[in-house]
Amino acid sequence: MTPSNGQLAVPPGFRFHHTDEELLYYYLRKKVAYEAIDLDVIREVDVNKLEPWDIEEKCRIGCGPQNVLFFFSHKDSKYPTGTRTNRATTAGFWKGTGRDKAIHLSNSRRIGMRKTLLFYTGRAPHGQKTDWIMHEYRLDESLDIQEDGWAVCRVFKKKNHQGVIPPEAILEEDQFNPSKASGCSPVDHKHNFQKSECI
Repeated sequence: MTPSNGQLAVPPGFRFHHTDEELLYYYLRKKVAYEAIDLDVIREVDVNKLEPWDIEEKCRIGCGPQNVLFFFSHKDSKYPTGTRTNRATTAGFWKGTGRDKAIHLSNSRRIGMRKTLLFYTGRAPHGQKTDWIMHEYRLDESLDIQEDGWAVCRVFKKKNHQGVIPPEAILEEDQFNPSKASGCSPVDHKHNFQKSECI
């Protein structure tokens, strides 16, 4: 499944298309519950030890172009007795922006939250904002499962998505989720296979 070059081996034509609900209720829920995932394509990454531009070589799925990267990450507390999360890397830091977005199943049950973070080079509070964006998904505490500090993350560079995107679209809309369909339950998750020249 995992070649020596760090690329995850998947069937020809495989594309990882998903909804926010699927990321939370299928992938992250199974991760923290130690349940098997049918096609395990999301790796564990220590986001504090990698710069966003170095994540691709650890998280590439297949051999085709990939502008959006996915990984599981474990929360690193900033202070031993506190709840604030350490989001610093060697070159910079991730900083939250906007309001967290609640993620619901089709039956309106809330299952988790999505936090949007921007990457800054340098040190807080005087960093330089970059085009790197991360969506961090966490399970709701009300679920009958302990999330144990795990999150599933999606990282991408803003300019890779159809030119300039206004800030409100990044924070409020699912612009980077082209396969999302309303009313689709994550329990019925299926992998999409499309034609590909990469074999």
